[in-house]
This record gives sequence, structure tokens and C-alpha cells, in this order.
Amino acid sequence: MDFDAALSARIRALRKARAFTLDQLADLSGVSRSMISLIERQETSPTAAVLNKLADALGVSLPTLLAPESPAPAPQPVARVADQAVWTDPGSGYVRRQLSPASWRSPIELVELRFPAGQRVSFDNPTRSIAIHQQLWLLEGEMAITAGDQHWQLEAGDCLAMTLGDRVVFHNPGQHEARYLLALSTSPLQTRSAP
Repeated sequence: MDFDAALSARIRALRKARAFTLDQLADLSGVSRSMISLIERQETSPTAAVLNKLADALGVSLPTLLAPESPAPAPQPVARVADQAVWTDPGSGYVRRQLSPASWRSPIELVELRFPAGQRVSFDNPTRSIAIHQQLWLLEGEMAITAGDQHWQLEAGDCLAMTLGDRVVFHNPGQHEARYLLALSTSPLQTRSAP
């Protein structure tokens, strides 16, 4: 099974496991019902921004959504490079490599990203269903990150820790590809109690 087929099957399986109709997932994610249907039927290649909205509505992180289901009978602690899922965003051309073993249950996920020069990706999640904590360690190049009203300009070697909010923009303002490592963990959202 190719990666696009596995991704569409994973989205459909997660939707059905949560007993969501296409309309319910569309309402929760802000992605149109027709787009979700096209993705599940493998008739379109979704962008990272669309997949991020679907992942959030399904209660998983984007790396978890992109990780292949493991056919292994027991969890494997090693993810061999040949078995690591690689996905390219059709909108920006950025490449994500899932480093963490897919079958190993851990509160931490590692992802390597290669971000083309001049490209920008915006993740909008006005109704985030889980808290995603992220640390970005820039290995090569430069990146400009905007989260809400905060902005950071990163150079090689810098590490940024943040909790993803309503809107996050990743931009490579440089003339060369940027390469970075993301470490992510998720937790339930904290609800505020009334005073």
C-alpha cells in the first residue's frame, strides 16, 4: 500500500473509530465535507494545513496522523530509516520524516523537516482539541516562526519551545533550505474553572 492510500485509510479509520460522520468531522475541523470525502477516496492530496485541522479534530497530532499503522505484533523500539514515513506537502514542498517508531507508545514524537527557501505554511486551529507542546531545534538555515502575536527569528542551533495555539506560521525567509527537528508531545486541554 502506498503512503497516500495509507493516509486516506488512516483518516477514515480514525473518523469511524470516533463515530464521526463526514459532516461531523467537517464541523469539528473546519474542512469541507467534500474535501474530507476526496481525501478519504484518495482523489486529492491534502496540504499540511488541511491535515493539521483534521488531526486536531480527530484528537491526534499531525505526526501521529502521518505515521503509518504498524503491522508488527509487538511494539518495536527502533524505526529503521527505510521504514520511516516521509510525506511532502503539496502546497509548499516541505518534507516531513516521521522519526519515532510508529508502534512504540511514547509521550514524545520526533519529526525531521526540510523546509524550502521562501516557503510559508500557516496552521489555523481556532478550536484546538488537544494541547500540543513542541520544541523546534533548527539544524540548518533560518526560520521565522509566528505563534499568535509572538514572533521568533531562528538561526542554525537555536531551539524554540512553544505550545501551539490558534495560529502558527512557519516561514523560511532564507535563500537555502532549512532543516529542523521537532519534538512534540500532546496532553488534554486544561479547562478553566469558574471563579
